[in-house]
Amino acid sequence: MREITASGQTVEEAVQAALEQLKTTRDQVEVDVIDEGKKGLFGVFGTKRAYVKVKIVENPIEKTEKYLQQIFEQMNVSATVQTTVVDHHVTYEVTGDDIALLIGKRGQTLNALQYLLHLAMNKNASEFYTVTLDAEGYRERRKETLEALANRMADKAVRLNKKVALEPMPAFERKIIHNVLQENKAITTYSDGNEPHRHIVIQP
Repeated sequence: MREITASGQTVEEAVQAALEQLKTTRDQVEVDVIDEGKKGLFGVFGTKRAYVKVKIVENPIEKTEKYLQQIFEQMNVSATVQTTVVDHHVTYEVTGDDIALLIGKRGQTLNALQYLLHLAMNKNASEFYTVTLDAEGYRERRKETLEALANRMADKAVRLNKKVALEPMPAFERKIIHNVLQENKAITTYSDGNEPHRHIVIQP
């Protein structure tokens, strides 16, 4: 039971009755007051009970972690998840067997799963969260690879004195390229094309 209607002599009494039935606490629910009730004469005549609708609000972070575990089951992957929350950014760090299956070619599967988690996290949520899905430190290794690629391709663009187009990447990976090259005065970078084929061009 995730939502019930309860009554009491007062709104607070009605809410308390609902919490007891739902076996939860006040900070885990949303309360909609249907009728504030009425005390009546001498507290007896004309008394009208208060009615409230109380709904359990799922924690979006825990909900999304369960969703991720369901995906693992569907993929027949045995993995554990460690969740870290900093402000409104949630990181799910995955460890276990068959991690390569979760990462996919150049992180494509991991990026697709991260996108799904982002959608699941923010569906019907009262607050907006950003999500990072990592698998045994892949994100840091990928960042180092992209930084090396950026510098190598920038040198190539300058050496050949012509534009160099990189492979399509998601926005957060393109940002890594832009950031590492922003201090390089010999080149400029910009993104070109439409998703999912949007890519970075390095220009002398």
